Amino acid sequence: MQASVFTAMDMSAAEAVLKEVKQILDERGLIFFLRHGTALGAVRDHAFIGWDDDVDTGSIIGMHGLTEEMIYATAEVFRQNDFNVDVIDSELHLSVDMQKSGIQLDWTCYRLIDEHVYQWPAVKIPVSLFETPAEVEFLGETFHVPNPPEKYFELKYGPDWRTPKQTGFESEVLALMPDGELPRKSGIVGRLADMLPWRSIGGLRVLDENGRPIAGAEVGIAPTTVLSGIERSITDASGFTKFLLPEEAHYVLEIKYGEHEEVLYLETLTPRVNYIYRADSETSDGRFSVLVPE
Repeated sequence: MQASVFTAMDMSAAEAVLKEVKQILDERGLIFFLRHGTALGAVRDHAFIGWDDDVDTGSIIGMHGLTEEMIYATAEVFRQNDFNVDVIDSELHLSVDMQKSGIQLDWTCYRLIDEHVYQWPAVKIPVSLFETPAEVEFLGETFHVPNPPEKYFELKYGPDWRTPKQTGFESEVLALMPDGELPRKSGIVGRLADMLPWRSIGGLRVLDENGRPIAGAEVGIAPTTVLSGIERSITDASGFTKFLLPEEAHYVLEIKYGEHEEVLYLETLTPRVNYIYRADSETSDGRFSVLVPE
Protein backbone atom coordinates (compact mmCIF):
# COMPACT_ATOMS: atom_id res chain seq x y z
CA MET A 1 0.00 0.00 0.00
CA GLN A 2 1.34 3.39 -1.04
CA ALA A 3 1.48 6.08 1.66
CA SER A 4 -0.52 9.22 0.99
CA VAL A 5 0.01 12.88 1.82
CA PHE A 6 -2.70 15.22 3.06
CA THR A 7 -3.64 17.78 0.39
CA ALA A 8 -5.68 20.96 0.67
CA MET A 9 -9.37 20.67 -0.10
CA ASP A 10 -11.23 22.70 -2.71
CA MET A 11 -12.33 25.67 -0.61
CA SER A 12 -15.36 26.56 -2.76
CA ALA A 13 -16.63 22.99 -2.61
CA ALA A 14 -15.94 22.87 1.14
CA GLU A 15 -18.00 26.01 1.67
CA ALA A 16 -20.94 24.57 -0.25
CA VAL A 17 -20.81 21.25 1.62
CA LEU A 18 -20.54 22.90 5.04
CA LYS A 19 -23.52 25.15 4.29
CA GLU A 20 -25.55 22.13 3.17
CA VAL A 21 -24.68 20.31 6.40
CA LYS A 22 -25.69 23.40 8.38
CA GLN A 23 -29.01 23.57 6.56
CA ILE A 24 -29.79 19.91 7.29
CA LEU A 25 -28.85 20.16 10.98
CA ASP A 26 -30.66 23.49 11.41
CA GLU A 27 -33.84 22.11 9.82
CA ARG A 28 -33.77 19.26 12.34
CA GLY A 29 -33.20 21.65 15.25
CA LEU A 30 -29.78 20.15 16.09
CA ILE A 31 -27.16 22.38 17.70
CA PHE A 32 -23.65 21.90 16.33
CA PHE A 33 -20.36 23.78 16.48
CA LEU A 34 -17.26 24.16 14.37
CA ARG A 35 -14.22 22.48 15.87
CA HIS A 36 -10.55 21.74 15.24
CA GLY A 37 -9.03 23.55 12.26
CA THR A 38 -12.40 24.67 10.93
CA ALA A 39 -13.11 26.59 14.14
CA LEU A 40 -9.55 27.90 14.24
CA GLY A 41 -9.83 29.22 10.69
CA ALA A 42 -13.25 30.77 11.33
CA VAL A 43 -12.09 32.66 14.45
CA ARG A 44 -8.45 33.44 13.67
CA ASP A 45 -8.40 33.74 9.87
CA HIS A 46 -12.10 34.41 9.11
CA ALA A 47 -11.73 31.75 6.40
CA PHE A 48 -10.84 28.10 5.97
CA ILE A 49 -7.18 27.54 6.76
CA GLY A 50 -5.49 27.53 3.35
CA TRP A 51 -3.99 24.05 3.69
CA ASP A 52 -6.83 22.34 5.58
CA ASP A 53 -7.94 19.00 4.13
CA ASP A 54 -11.33 18.46 5.78
CA VAL A 55 -14.24 20.16 7.55
CA ASP A 56 -14.83 19.51 11.25
CA THR A 57 -18.15 19.93 13.05
CA GLY A 58 -19.39 18.52 16.35
CA SER A 59 -22.14 18.15 18.92
CA ILE A 60 -22.42 16.68 22.43
CA ILE A 61 -24.62 13.65 23.11
CA GLY A 62 -27.06 14.53 25.89
CA MET A 63 -26.58 18.28 25.44
CA HIS A 64 -29.16 20.50 23.74
CA GLY A 65 -31.47 17.46 23.55
CA LEU A 66 -29.24 15.37 21.25
CA THR A 67 -29.75 11.61 21.44
CA GLU A 68 -28.04 8.73 19.68
CA GLU A 69 -31.31 7.95 17.88
CA MET A 70 -31.31 11.49 16.44
CA ILE A 71 -27.75 11.02 15.19
CA TYR A 72 -28.55 7.81 13.32
CA ALA A 73 -31.73 9.33 11.87
CA THR A 74 -29.82 12.40 10.70
CA ALA A 75 -27.13 10.22 9.15
CA GLU A 76 -29.88 8.71 7.02
CA VAL A 77 -31.00 12.20 5.96
CA PHE A 78 -27.45 12.93 4.83
CA ARG A 79 -27.50 9.73 2.76
CA GLN A 80 -30.76 10.82 1.15
CA ASN A 81 -28.99 14.05 0.16
CA ASP A 82 -26.22 12.16 -1.69
CA PHE A 83 -23.59 12.17 1.06
CA ASN A 84 -21.45 9.07 1.45
CA VAL A 85 -21.88 8.33 5.16
CA ASP A 86 -20.09 6.07 7.63
CA VAL A 87 -21.21 6.09 11.28
CA ILE A 88 -18.42 5.13 13.70
CA ASP A 89 -19.42 4.16 17.25
CA SER A 90 -16.62 4.28 19.84
CA GLU A 91 -16.01 4.85 23.53
CA LEU A 92 -15.31 8.56 23.01
CA HIS A 93 -17.83 9.54 20.34
CA LEU A 94 -20.43 8.62 17.75
CA SER A 95 -18.99 10.06 14.56
CA VAL A 96 -20.80 10.64 11.28
CA ASP A 97 -18.03 10.68 8.68
CA MET A 98 -19.18 12.04 5.32
CA GLN A 99 -17.95 12.77 1.83
CA LYS A 100 -19.54 14.85 -0.90
CA SER A 101 -18.15 16.71 -3.91
CA GLY A 102 -14.67 15.49 -3.01
CA ILE A 103 -14.88 17.02 0.49
CA GLN A 104 -14.30 15.04 3.67
CA LEU A 105 -16.51 16.28 6.53
CA ASP A 106 -17.27 14.78 9.90
CA TRP A 107 -20.00 15.52 12.41
CA THR A 108 -18.55 14.04 15.57
CA CYS A 109 -20.97 13.70 18.47
CA TYR A 110 -19.00 13.37 21.68
CA ARG A 111 -19.82 11.29 24.74
CA LEU A 112 -19.58 13.01 28.12
CA ILE A 113 -16.91 11.50 30.39
CA ASP A 114 -16.62 13.15 33.82
CA GLU A 115 -17.78 16.52 32.45
CA HIS A 116 -15.25 16.40 29.60
CA VAL A 117 -15.10 15.37 25.98
CA TYR A 118 -12.02 13.97 24.24
CA GLN A 119 -11.15 15.40 20.84
CA TRP A 120 -8.73 13.98 18.29
CA PRO A 121 -6.48 12.29 19.06
CA ALA A 122 -7.76 12.24 22.68
CA VAL A 123 -7.26 15.74 24.08
CA LYS A 124 -9.33 16.48 27.20
CA ILE A 125 -11.73 19.44 26.78
CA PRO A 126 -14.19 20.66 29.50
CA VAL A 127 -17.79 20.29 28.37
CA SER A 128 -18.49 23.76 29.84
CA LEU A 129 -16.94 25.25 26.68
CA PHE A 130 -19.88 23.88 24.66
CA GLU A 131 -22.83 24.59 26.96
CA THR A 132 -23.41 28.11 25.62
CA PRO A 133 -21.43 28.23 22.36
CA ALA A 134 -20.21 31.53 20.94
CA GLU A 135 -21.39 32.80 17.57
CA VAL A 136 -19.06 33.81 14.74
CA GLU A 137 -19.69 35.14 11.26
CA PHE A 138 -18.11 32.76 8.77
CA LEU A 139 -18.68 32.35 5.03
CA GLY A 140 -21.58 34.80 5.22
CA GLU A 141 -23.42 32.73 7.84
CA THR A 142 -23.53 32.48 11.63
CA PHE A 143 -21.88 29.42 13.16
CA HIS A 144 -21.31 28.23 16.71
CA VAL A 145 -17.82 27.67 18.16
CA PRO A 146 -16.65 26.66 21.66
CA ASN A 147 -16.92 29.47 24.21
CA PRO A 148 -14.56 31.11 24.88
CA PRO A 149 -12.81 30.02 21.68
CA GLU A 150 -9.41 31.23 22.94
CA LYS A 151 -9.55 28.76 25.84
CA TYR A 152 -10.55 25.96 23.49
CA PHE A 153 -7.69 26.65 21.09
CA GLU A 154 -5.17 26.76 23.92
CA LEU A 155 -6.34 23.39 25.22
CA LYS A 156 -6.46 21.88 21.73
CA TYR A 157 -3.34 23.38 20.13
CA GLY A 158 -1.28 24.89 22.93
CA PRO A 159 -0.42 28.51 23.79
CA ASP A 160 0.98 29.26 20.32
CA TRP A 161 -2.32 28.64 18.52
CA ARG A 162 -2.38 32.16 17.06
CA THR A 163 0.62 31.33 14.85
CA PRO A 164 -0.45 29.62 11.59
CA LYS A 165 1.36 26.31 11.12
CA GLN A 166 0.93 24.07 8.12
CA THR A 167 3.11 21.37 9.69
CA GLY A 168 4.55 20.69 13.11
CA PHE A 169 1.38 21.36 15.07
CA GLU A 170 0.78 17.61 15.44
CA SER A 171 3.68 17.22 17.87
CA GLU A 172 2.34 20.10 19.93
CA VAL A 173 -1.09 18.44 20.10
CA LEU A 174 0.46 15.16 21.26
CA ALA A 175 2.43 17.04 23.91
CA LEU A 176 -0.89 18.06 25.47
CA MET A 177 -1.79 14.40 26.09
CA PRO A 178 -0.62 12.52 29.19
CA ASP A 179 1.53 9.42 28.92
CA GLY A 180 -0.56 6.29 29.09
CA GLU A 181 -0.53 4.07 32.14
CA LEU A 182 -0.58 0.88 30.12
CA PRO A 183 1.54 -1.90 31.63
CA ARG A 184 4.86 -2.70 29.98
CA LYS A 185 6.07 -6.28 30.42
CA SER A 186 9.08 -8.20 29.15
CA GLY A 187 10.57 -11.67 29.33
CA ILE A 188 8.35 -14.60 30.30
CA VAL A 189 5.65 -12.33 31.75
CA GLY A 190 5.46 -10.42 28.51
CA ARG A 191 5.23 -13.58 26.42
CA LEU A 192 2.46 -14.91 28.63
CA ALA A 193 0.63 -11.59 28.32
CA ASP A 194 0.79 -11.94 24.54
CA MET A 195 -1.15 -15.20 24.75
CA LEU A 196 -3.99 -13.87 26.90
CA PRO A 197 -7.16 -13.33 24.86
CA TRP A 198 -7.89 -9.96 26.49
CA ARG A 199 -4.47 -8.61 25.69
CA SER A 200 -4.35 -6.72 22.39
CA ILE A 201 -0.76 -6.56 21.21
CA GLY A 202 0.69 -5.00 18.11
CA GLY A 203 4.20 -4.34 16.93
CA LEU A 204 6.19 -1.93 14.82
CA ARG A 205 9.53 -2.24 13.04
CA VAL A 206 11.17 1.11 12.34
CA LEU A 207 13.29 1.33 9.17
CA ASP A 208 15.19 4.29 7.76
CA GLU A 209 14.76 5.50 4.16
CA ASN A 210 17.20 2.81 3.01
CA GLY A 211 15.31 0.00 4.70
CA ARG A 212 17.77 -0.41 7.57
CA PRO A 213 16.34 -1.16 11.06
CA ILE A 214 16.72 1.60 13.65
CA ALA A 215 17.66 0.52 17.16
CA GLY A 216 16.72 2.89 19.96
CA ALA A 217 14.00 4.73 18.03
CA GLU A 218 11.39 6.35 20.28
CA VAL A 219 7.82 5.35 19.41
CA GLY A 220 4.73 6.97 20.89
CA ILE A 221 1.27 5.69 20.05
CA ALA A 222 -2.18 6.92 21.04
CA PRO A 223 -5.61 5.49 20.13
CA THR A 224 -8.25 7.97 19.01
CA THR A 225 -11.36 5.99 19.97
CA VAL A 226 -10.72 4.97 23.60
CA LEU A 227 -9.67 6.90 26.69
CA SER A 228 -5.92 6.47 26.94
CA GLY A 229 -2.75 8.47 26.95
CA ILE A 230 0.32 7.98 24.78
CA GLU A 231 2.13 4.70 25.23
CA ARG A 232 5.86 5.12 24.67
CA SER A 233 8.50 2.51 23.91
CA ILE A 234 11.98 2.05 22.41
CA THR A 235 12.88 -0.22 19.50
CA ASP A 236 15.29 -3.11 20.03
CA ALA A 237 18.38 -4.00 17.99
CA SER A 238 16.17 -5.19 15.11
CA GLY A 239 14.21 -1.92 15.09
CA PHE A 240 11.17 -3.62 16.66
CA THR A 241 8.89 -2.73 19.57
CA LYS A 242 5.55 -3.95 20.89
CA PHE A 243 2.63 -1.91 22.16
CA LEU A 244 -1.02 -2.30 23.11
CA LEU A 245 -3.78 -1.84 20.53
CA PRO A 246 -7.14 -1.74 22.36
CA GLU A 247 -9.13 -2.25 19.16
CA GLU A 248 -9.03 -1.90 15.40
CA ALA A 249 -9.19 1.85 14.94
CA HIS A 250 -7.35 4.99 13.91
CA TYR A 251 -4.13 5.70 15.83
CA VAL A 252 -1.66 8.55 16.01
CA LEU A 253 2.05 7.73 16.18
CA GLU A 254 5.17 9.73 16.82
CA ILE A 255 8.50 8.27 15.69
CA LYS A 256 11.85 9.83 16.60
CA TYR A 257 15.48 8.85 16.14
CA GLY A 258 18.55 11.00 15.62
CA GLU A 259 17.51 14.11 13.70
CA HIS A 260 14.41 12.37 12.34
CA GLU A 261 10.94 13.01 13.72
CA GLU A 262 7.59 12.23 12.12
CA VAL A 263 4.04 12.27 13.41
CA LEU A 264 1.60 9.95 11.66
CA TYR A 265 -1.78 11.50 12.34
CA LEU A 266 -4.02 8.89 10.71
CA GLU A 267 -3.05 5.22 10.77
CA THR A 268 -5.55 2.36 10.87
CA LEU A 269 -4.14 -0.47 13.00
CA THR A 270 -5.43 -3.91 13.96
CA PRO A 271 -4.53 -5.85 17.14
CA ARG A 272 -2.20 -8.83 16.76
CA VAL A 273 -0.60 -7.40 13.63
CA ASN A 274 3.01 -6.25 13.30
CA TYR A 275 3.65 -3.24 11.08
CA ILE A 276 6.58 -1.68 9.27
CA TYR A 277 7.40 2.03 9.30
CA ARG A 278 9.80 3.28 6.66
CA ALA A 279 11.11 6.83 6.65
CA ASP A 280 10.80 8.89 3.48
CA SER A 281 13.79 11.00 2.46
CA GLU A 282 11.49 13.36 0.53
CA THR A 283 9.05 14.26 3.32
CA SER A 284 8.35 13.70 6.99
CA ASP A 285 5.22 15.88 7.15
CA GLY A 286 1.60 15.21 6.31
CA ARG A 287 1.83 11.50 5.43
CA PHE A 288 -0.91 9.01 6.33
CA SER A 289 -1.55 5.30 5.74
CA VAL A 290 2.21 4.89 6.04
CA LEU A 291 2.38 1.65 8.05
CA VAL A 292 2.12 -1.68 6.24
CA PRO A 293 1.78 -5.18 7.74
CA GLU A 294 5.09 -6.97 8.16
